[in-house]
Amino acid sequence: MKLEQKLEELKKRDRLAEDSGGAQRREKQHKQGKMSARERVEFLLDEGTFEETDKLVTHRCHDFGMADQKIYGDGFITGYGRVEGRLVFVFAQDFTVFGGSLSETNAAKIVKIMDLAAKMGAPVIGLNDSGGARIQEGVMSLAGYADIFLRNTLYSGVVPQISAILGPCAGGAVYSPAITDFILMVDKTSYMFITGPDVIKTVTHEEVTKDELGGAHTHNETSGVAHFLCRDDAECLSMVRELLSFMPSNNLEDPPRRPCTDPVDRADAALDTIVPEQSNMPYDIKDVIHAVVDDAYFFEVHEHYAKNIVVGFARLNGRPLGIVANQPAMLAGTLDINASVKAARFVRFCDCFNIPLVTFEDVPGFLPGTAQEYGGIIKHGAKLLYAFAEATVPKVTVITRKAYGGAYCVMASKHIRTDVNYAWPTAEIAVMGPEGAVDIVYKRDLEQADNRDEMRQRKIEEFRDRFANPYVAADRGFLDAVIQPRDTRKKLIQALEMLETKRDKNPPKKHGNIPL
Repeated sequence: MKLEQKLEELKKRDRLAEDSGGAQRREKQHKQGKMSARERVEFLLDEGTFEETDKLVTHRCHDFGMADQKIYGDGFITGYGRVEGRLVFVFAQDFTVFGGSLSETNAAKIVKIMDLAAKMGAPVIGLNDSGGARIQEGVMSLAGYADIFLRNTLYSGVVPQISAILGPCAGGAVYSPAITDFILMVDKTSYMFITGPDVIKTVTHEEVTKDELGGAHTHNETSGVAHFLCRDDAECLSMVRELLSFMPSNNLEDPPRRPCTDPVDRADAALDTIVPEQSNMPYDIKDVIHAVVDDAYFFEVHEHYAKNIVVGFARLNGRPLGIVANQPAMLAGTLDINASVKAARFVRFCDCFNIPLVTFEDVPGFLPGTAQEYGGIIKHGAKLLYAFAEATVPKVTVITRKAYGGAYCVMASKHIRTDVNYAWPTAEIAVMGPEGAVDIVYKRDLEQADNRDEMRQRKIEEFRDRFANPYVAADRGFLDAVIQPRDTRKKLIQALEMLETKRDKNPPKKHGNIPL
């Protein structure tokens, strides 16, 4: 065969691989509002940077007529490229080829780039759109999933792993995204579940649609499985790029800094009056966050789930940080099961990847009730305590108002190795609120008093004056300073700059035993 023929043969195979399931099936994807797998990869990465690997791989299955159905790439696109100039590895499931199903060979393609990513210290991004395991291959397909799960686990905390769900993701396929750091879902076109509606109807006789069972809204609002809700593929892929901008490429690097034009010493007088005079009145903690961070930009994570706590990324003087904040505008900012797990997961991610943590605290305690106790609030609340205590990244806390009871301890208090603890003059640090404290401390006196209501109110005011303030904690050194709210931005930046060279470590061990 002449050289020209050899080159033509290469071009032909490349064309066949790029055509994947054919124009007709790609058009069907477009009609559903979805990009093709190759379009997704090109959109995600910096223009012209994608280098494909294993483009000509085919499956090895000979059963059920599969020997006559071989397509180059075998339904997965894998390779590497750049996002804002930084190396990333990516795989995309192509629904136009065998429904994007996982085979022994395309699983090996994913394993190959995951191993490379770990060696290179670069993030892994999975673009999921698959019908699940390739039934014709039986256990070989299942083995492929397990090979991927192992690497998801081993490389967790080594390189960032992000999963974009851009179509179906069912059965065993959901466990790989579940182990990754962040999951993004697209409204009306993506879904995740262990067993589909038909199986559920057969086993439990429940009737439910795919969207109700595992759609983007379900997993963003109800289950908390997904972290981001996107309108379409383009927004989802853009959000992946934005998410990457806040994190380092691996656990040995610091997150990338950006030039900052927002004045470091910018003061916001509105913060002085943002906390209502009445301690039972709500306010939006996001207003505090926006007023403090660079350019008022806050990239929220898990926005639609457990809204009584707020987590997400921002920058201070160009430096990325993770923010955890109680939300007084929802359930009075109490910690419940969902909020504790949501925040604990986020804190541990930030600690894995050297992202400093800033905590805004306004918490009256843990949410009471039988549903919470029966659901295990003790162990779930302990997850957040464990996460904050274990974290060795720079940690700064600002108490804006309430810091009551065990929740005070949990929310990055000085006692669990937080480096710098501030409070506003409006802070109330106590075992519990004045009303509850008086009812317990003066229970017998109140029962015997003729003027019970008057005495109770007087004792509440006395308790509030004596304990519902930041100065007892400051006197003990549990706070480093009581600051004017308008100066919060400047104080946080100064603290984080001081902490930039922080080095801390936990006792030598294989790993801890977080209360799962």
